[in-house]
This record gives sequence, C-alpha cells and structure tokens, in this order.
Amino acid sequence: MSKFKSEFLHTLSERGFIHQISDESGLDDLLVKEQVTAYIGFDPTAPSLHAGSLIQIMMLHWFQKTGHRPISLMGGGTGMVGDPSFKDEARKLMTLDTIEENIASIQRVFANYINYESGNAPALMINNADWLRKINYLEFLRDVGQYFSVNRMLSFESVKTRLDREQSLSFLEFNYMILQAYDFVELYKQTGCRMQMGGSDQWGNIVNGIDLGHRMGTPQLYALTAPLLTTSSGAKMGKSASGAIWLNPDMLSAYDFWQFWRNTEDADVPRFLRLYTTLPMDEVARLSALGGAELNEVKKILATEVTAMLHGRASAEEAAETARKTFEEGALAENLPTIEVPKADLDAGLGILTLLVQAGLAGSNGEARRHIKGGAVKLNDEAVADDRLTVGSGEVSGEGVVKLSVGKKKHILVRPV
Repeated sequence: MSKFKSEFLHTLSERGFIHQISDESGLDDLLVKEQVTAYIGFDPTAPSLHAGSLIQIMMLHWFQKTGHRPISLMGGGTGMVGDPSFKDEARKLMTLDTIEENIASIQRVFANYINYESGNAPALMINNADWLRKINYLEFLRDVGQYFSVNRMLSFESVKTRLDREQSLSFLEFNYMILQAYDFVELYKQTGCRMQMGGSDQWGNIVNGIDLGHRMGTPQLYALTAPLLTTSSGAKMGKSASGAIWLNPDMLSAYDFWQFWRNTEDADVPRFLRLYTTLPMDEVARLSALGGAELNEVKKILATEVTAMLHGRASAEEAAETARKTFEEGALAENLPTIEVPKADLDAGLGILTLLVQAGLAGSNGEARRHIKGGAVKLNDEAVADDRLTVGSGEVSGEGVVKLSVGKKKHILVRPV
C-alpha cells in the first residue's frame, strides 16, 4: 500500500520515479488539496533530446494525467551559460541562432506526451529567455545575488566534484545555479508554479530555488527528483554503441528507436515497463513475471509501447512488423533503414570496410574489420569473410538495393542514386 494520498505521488512511487522529495507530507497534502503547477527545465544543447530525457518527460506526462498542470521550460537563457553539474569541463558555448534552432526542433517532441491545447490542465511551454535575457545585471546582483552564500554554493556536490578533480569552474558556469533558482521564483510569479522536478543531479539547483523563493516571499516551494538511470550493464541511459538515441524522428527513425528498446537487457525489462510505458501496473506485473522465450515477446511489447508514445501507434506497429519480417522470415523489409550512395561510386566499386562505416554499422575501418573477422557481417544475407571485398553494382538486388548486416539485429539497405 502506497504511503502517499495523492494520485500523482502514488503513481510515481509505484513506477519507480522517485529519488528525493523536499517535503513529502507537505507536497502530498498540496497535491490532494488543489491543482498544482510544476516544471522541468530542458536546456537546448542539441537539436533533439535523447532517451535519457524520457524519465523527465514521463514525469510531466503523469503529472498532467493525474490532474495537474505541467510546464516544459525551454532554456533559451540558461542554455547560453550551460549547466556545469557533474561535468568535467565547460559546455561549448552556443550562438543565439543555434539555441533558437535547437529549441524549435526540441519542442516538437513534447506534444506526443503532454497536451498543450485542451483539457482540465493544459500544459505550458515557456522559454526562460523571456526574462533572463532582459535582466539588468546590477539590479539582479542586488535583488537576487544577496541571498546566495558562496560558501554554501561551493558545498554542493555538483560543484565539489568538479573542484575535487581540479577541473576549472568558470564564473560563467558558477552563475548557472543562481539563474536556475531565479527561474523557479519567476515561474511562481507568472504561473503559480509550486514544484520543480528533474534528475537527481539537479537536487542542489532545485533546493537553491526553494531557498530563494522563501527569501523572496513565495509560499513553500517543492522539489522532486528522479534517479539517474544506467542499464544493468552500467551503460548510460539514452546511449547505444552507435550513438545517442534521439527522440526527433529526423535524427533517428521509428524503426531504430524500436530496435533500441527491443534490445533491452533482460534485467532491465520490468523497470523499463514501469518507467517508460503507460501500461497498467497489473499488466506490468504480469509481463514482468515472464521469462525464457516469452521474455523476447515482452521486449517487443516494451519496444512497441515506448515507440507508440513518441512516433504513434501505426509507426510502432510498422517497426515491429519490419523487424518480424527481417528476423523471423529473412525477408527484405522495405521499411529497414536506408542510406543512399552515388550510383557512380557503386559502379566503380566500394570497399566493404568503407561501406560499413558509411552505413553507420561500424565507427571505423578497424571496427568494421573486426566485425568481419568475427563472422558478423553479411552482404545480401551471405557471410562476408574477406575484408578486402569490393561491393559493386552487381550486388544490387532486384529490389534495387544492397542489404548490409552486422549481427542479427543491425541491417541497412544501400540504395544507389
């Protein structure tokens, strides 16, 4: 039986989202008593968020689902500084144009998880550049800076970690936690926001916001953080051997996204069903109890459910069917990822190592050579043993493509144009 009275905290607790809460009973009472507004900030460090951000996005989803109002805060202002939390070196500074382009690209994903248009608690999309870029520095120092103790700021784990490693922490980065704290106060003023959520690495920054709010006259504000996840093997969540698992479809196809979740390690399946799907908990429990050959079917369900939320049910089922045809029937599924190469290059002949790297199936010629020596590479479903093989137009199938595979799960179609 959950210790929480509010539906939101009960849901997050049973699904494994909660790492820390600043005042459990106070927040629980508030969530029962009234509709609450809460936010999570996302700095635009790339044109897309990746799967590592899905924990936070799902928290916003459940917050709205249980009757409250979520805010997705875009860091158009804080992105100019860069969050130094637990980083060994400063983030590369971005131009204003890059920040704006990244925000425009990132924003497209959120509507798949939360509703900004209608309902009892339509979400808000807000950009902290609206107030941070207008700040008068001297007034900000006087009105806000007076409440921050440098001694206390140096005690936060995110700062201590950098300094203990004798890595430089610039004055610019040192200001990040002040700006994030001020965001919390500003959002309360504008929207009545009472809670900030985020990953556990944000705890110090969020608590700073609570303290600043107290000193600047807000009612009690609250913090809730989720654990930072790694897979059972210790890999960082949201990354794969071939790179980041991007959420934007123009950076990663629905099929590749589906495959990432299909390849979930056995030990992670129950946890991922709770965190990344909206399946009822009794169904999660039933699926989590399965093992052996049935576990592979559970992984397909996990992959389809997670992909359906981001890309839509039709795309998720199409990805599942493509995988089934490719792996179970050995068919040349038309929905496999495809790269295009100049027809003239293929007519002249391309080295198999070059083609594997170009297709993204290997990071270097050396890695491609190791795949071949290990017997993992196939060309049109035939094993490749010679790393000096030249692939030419004669390998183009009747469907007008060359199928290139590494192992049982990585397939690319090469199409001459």
